[in-house]
Amino acid sequence: MALLDGKVALVTGGGRGIGRGIVLSLAACGAKVIINDVGSSLSGVGRDSSPAEQVLAEVKALGSDGAINNRSVADYASADDMVQQAVATFGRLDIVVHAAGVLRDRMIFNMSEEEWDAVIDVHLKGFFNVLRPATAFMRQQKSGRIIGLSSGSAYGDPGQPNYSAAKAGIIGLSYSTAKAMAKYGVTSNVVLPTGTTRMIDSKPDSRAIFEHTGKWPSELAKGTPKDPDNVAPLVSFLASDRAADVNGQVFHSHGFGYTLVDQPRTLARLESSTAWSPEQLASAFEAFMAKDVPANAELPFGRDVDRLDPTEWQPIDNERRYWLRGQKAP
Repeated sequence: MALLDGKVALVTGGGRGIGRGIVLSLAACGAKVIINDVGSSLSGVGRDSSPAEQVLAEVKALGSDGAINNRSVADYASADDMVQQAVATFGRLDIVVHAAGVLRDRMIFNMSEEEWDAVIDVHLKGFFNVLRPATAFMRQQKSGRIIGLSSGSAYGDPGQPNYSAAKAGIIGLSYSTAKAMAKYGVTSNVVLPTGTTRMIDSKPDSRAIFEHTGKWPSELAKGTPKDPDNVAPLVSFLASDRAADVNGQVFHSHGFGYTLVDQPRTLARLESSTAWSPEQLASAFEAFMAKDVPANAELPFGRDVDRLDPTEWQPIDNERRYWLRGQKAP
């Protein structure tokens, strides 16, 4: 029996890039999939049904089944229709993966309201728009798996204030959903994906790579640690019954490995038996707490795993290993 036999999934943004790889992985594991994709440009402009149609053909070639939804997650009623389509077509909804996204990059002091709204509407509001009807159904069904795709940019990208805010919001919304839905057998987790997609192709220096090699970076990434399809196995696992005890977590997919990201935790505290004055607090902060303030997270997020001590890895098999977090391998 395959990992996801009998399951029904809805994947937003499933027509291209990371979303496409997730759709095909879920299907290969036995799930039926509603492929939501409007087929727009990176900025969210235009409509093209062919990416979703191609992915559906690949799903059926894998021996699974699916259906297409071409409506936008940014629209509340359209998102509700996606959930209803899954239930009407396949009788249930077990998995929601939110991978839809657009970009409108700009520095905060130059960003327009329209550029802010366009990104927030798809990434963050779109996640809510899908979760609202999906969680209501899963609550009655008493089972379900929710996976939101965030980004290392959630920790602050200077050229993407809208994208950073939306992706940080996805983490917060997932935490809230995980706590609200746990008693109904529903989990909610977040994946921070990395991979060379058409978003990378759109960068100015990618043109030089294409002119030199005849291929875009996304084409060159196939089968390498930069392949966006590397994200899909983690999502398929989190979508399965074997991940029933994994809830309210954030994972980073990087290369051929997956990192469990630390939960928010207390680093330092100043305390008094009476109220502080601002001057007293400033003096105490400078004398005691300042030394414990960490540097801001570096981007791209999570690449520090490439520099871990090689003696702290425990072999799993000939190809796989597990980091022991500061401990020496036996």
